[in-house]
Amino acid sequence: MRDKRTIFVVLWVFFLFLLMHSATEAVETVEIDRVRSKGVLDEKDFKIIDGFIADAVRALVDTRDFTSIAKERTVILSRSSSNEQSAAAQYAEQFSESAYKHISNAFKEAEKLTSEEHKLKVILNLLILVDGMENVRLAELAMLKMQDDNAIIRYWAVHSVTNPGFIKRLNPTETTNLQLAESITEELKKLADKVSPEILALIVEFAGGVDIPQAENLLLRIADMRINKYADWTVEYELLDSTILKLLDDKIPSEGANKPAIAHRFAQLYSYAIQRYVKGEEFLDYRQRQQLASVLVETEVFCISRRLRMAQSIIKKAVEEDDYAAMLQEHSRLLGDETRPGQLALELKFDYGEMPDGSKRTAPLVLPDPPGK
Repeated sequence: MRDKRTIFVVLWVFFLFLLMHSATEAVETVEIDRVRSKGVLDEKDFKIIDGFIADAVRALVDTRDFTSIAKERTVILSRSSSNEQSAAAQYAEQFSESAYKHISNAFKEAEKLTSEEHKLKVILNLLILVDGMENVRLAELAMLKMQDDNAIIRYWAVHSVTNPGFIKRLNPTETTNLQLAESITEELKKLADKVSPEILALIVEFAGGVDIPQAENLLLRIADMRINKYADWTVEYELLDSTILKLLDDKIPSEGANKPAIAHRFAQLYSYAIQRYVKGEEFLDYRQRQQLASVLVETEVFCISRRLRMAQSIIKKAVEEDDYAAMLQEHSRLLGDETRPGQLALELKFDYGEMPDGSKRTAPLVLPDPPGK
């Protein structure tokens, strides 16, 4: 898997170099700059906005000089808003509608290109443009590319609807954006169990950043998926679990039906991370152990300490001193064992499910030994 990830990163960097190296500006901007400075817009101004976007997007599709693409995108993005507050709404609405129309058509034209290399570069450039615009109107165009066979296209399609600026615009108090947030969540849900760690990291940030029940359920589903991968020793990129644990911790409400469910996932995932660190001493490579160490320490510092309202550093010290006995003792104190619930369970009022006799489990599941041991 490390080789696959290396190939992915090399390809990504290669394409970014091709796509983002800037050169001279090609699209005429005099008229659009004049419109951006007007206080009230009329039909002629709307046509200028539409024509500007049409020309700029056309340049992205037609150019064979891909070292100039970044400049073309910058020209578009830098003129996505009006300089005059009084015309801001008018300008933004027309810009959004024109961008959707012309970018949508450009995607269709790209699919007809006979050169696969040219098609790939055009689609990537259009997706990076959509990503930079952070416009909810364009989300459906990115969503259409989420299932693409090309990993880099999938990455940018997902990035376009999960970047922080876009998430801020998904205001759940507005019906339209709420429906869009739900639609995006459903599409990401279909991807979560089959994408690379790089893309999964984007989905995790979306699930933690969008305040709708479906996104919270997506985060829980991802936590369950990671827990299962720990259990069968197939988990990859352990550092991602530091983010997942922090987001789970943030989602734990003071009260409510979901509180025990979220707290349970947090505790079990953290427990498996600790157990993997101890049991995998001879099974894991240096990079994996370093990532796990970061997960253990960061979660203790930023989550456990907050929940117990007291600075915690026992696990940090145990990691620094390779003291597994102290680490497992602290694991039992925080997360529970067969004899008693842990401090976290008492604080957050959750358990680990039922035992065969119907009693409540007070200990997290035990991580199986590594394969071959």
